[in-house]
This record gives sequence, structure tokens and C-alpha cells, in this order.
Amino acid sequence: MSRAIDVPAIAAGLIDAYDRAVTLPPITAALPGFDVAAAYDVLAEIERRRIDAGWRPAGRKIGFTNRTLWSRYGVDRPMAARIWSHTLHAAPAGHATLALDRFVQPRIEPEVVFRLASPPPATDDPHAILAAVEWIAPGFEIVQSHYPGWKFTAADCTAAFGLHGALVVGAPLRLDDGLRAALAERLPTFELTLSRGEVIVERGVGANVLDSPVLALAHLVRSLRLLPQFPALAAGEVITTGTITDAWPVAPGETWRSDYGMLGIGGLALTFR
Repeated sequence: MSRAIDVPAIAAGLIDAYDRAVTLPPITAALPGFDVAAAYDVLAEIERRRIDAGWRPAGRKIGFTNRTLWSRYGVDRPMAARIWSHTLHAAPAGHATLALDRFVQPRIEPEVVFRLASPPPATDDPHAILAAVEWIAPGFEIVQSHYPGWKFTAADCTAAFGLHGALVVGAPLRLDDGLRAALAERLPTFELTLSRGEVIVERGVGANVLDSPVLALAHLVRSLRLLPQFPALAAGEVITTGTITDAWPVAPGETWRSDYGMLGIGGLALTFR
């Protein structure tokens, strides 16, 4: 007989691992029947406990929207999780410094970030989605794995905060109708360059992210309609749409930079200590 899934106990274990910055065995190692639906129940319990403890939601992250990475990490779908006020860092001048000691096996992901002016509609029309966006900005999400060696299933990483550690957001570009029309065309095709120091590490295109970062946002809208334990998107939320490249390990003393090419937003520099 398979073991019952104790959602509160799993949530408590993951919170403890997060707070102490330690690893733990994948949930599915002990519970092979633990699936993505159960993982979202755990994530909802974590969010309830964090909010009760005074954490303030600031937005959402969408993970594993880059389908080129699915086979490498053993996942088969995107996932969503909260961004919190204390995990969100502004870098309006295009550079930030971040300590790594509170993260477990941290990696960096260059992403496109939106701030919502209103709840986006449930559609794949990029123009309609962008009409709900106040601004666009460069971002670095710092992801982390509480599972040794970054080995997990989709259910494991969904439950574990969606792998979210921090989000650093660069200078925002406020949108008007002309910019929204241009971005609808550019977001699938722009090329992003990721560098460590002066060395280019990887290049990626916007289409890596569910065919466009704006379509990743559309996917999030649809997904939340199937997850009633989480609220729908609201005005003011910051949404990061998934990594354009692979997620790269980082270490203290390194400075990473992004360049968004023809997208029309400035890049971002992040130094780790």
C-alpha cells in the first residue's frame, strides 16, 4: 500500500529546508505517488503559512517555460510559484549585488519581467495580453534546488517553492500602445546574450520561452484557472516569465550580465558576494 500524502508535514519540511538553506531527499523518493496536483497543494500550504508569518506576496514566477531544458532536468511542463516582497530586488540603475549564503545550489536565469496594470485576459493574443502590462524589464531570477545535484521530478520542484530564490529586476520600460505593438513582434525573436565577466556563456531567443515571454504569461493565466487554491493575477503583480538560456551555477565574486539585443530594454549586471 502506498503511503498517504501528508501535505502539512511535507510543507513543514520544505520550509525548514528553505529557512536553514539545506538539502533534503526528493519527496518522490519516499512517495512515488506524489504528483504535480499534490505538489500544488503543498505549495498552497507553504504560501498560507508564509502569509500568516507576515510574508507579503509581490508577484509570480513561471518556471520551466524553456522547453529546451525539459529533458535535461527531467520535467515535462512549466510550473508557477510566488515571488515575495523580500525576494524581489530592484536594480533601477542596471546593477545589483546579492549575497549567496542563503541559497542552496544557486543558479542564475536571465528572464523577461512584466508588471501588470490589470489582470490579463485568458487569450493567446499577444496584443491583448500586453494591453494588461504596465512595464517590461530585464531580470535575473536566482533559482535554487533543495534536492541534491538538482535531481528531481516536476512534482518535487513545484512543491519546493518552484525553485524560486530571488528576482533582481532592472530598469523598467513603461509601455504605450506603440511599444506594445512592437514588443508583440520582437518578444519571440529577440536574442539574449548572457555573460560571466567578459566571457559570453550562452545566447538564447525569446521563442525558447513557450514561443514568447508574453505567451508564457498567457499560459500562467490559464494555469491559475485550474488551480483554485491560488488567487488569479492582479494589477501590480510582477511576473517573471522563465529563463531564455539554461540556468547556470553561480559563485561569490562573479559578475553576470545580460544583453537583450533588439528587444529595446537595457541589460542587467549582477555581482555575487
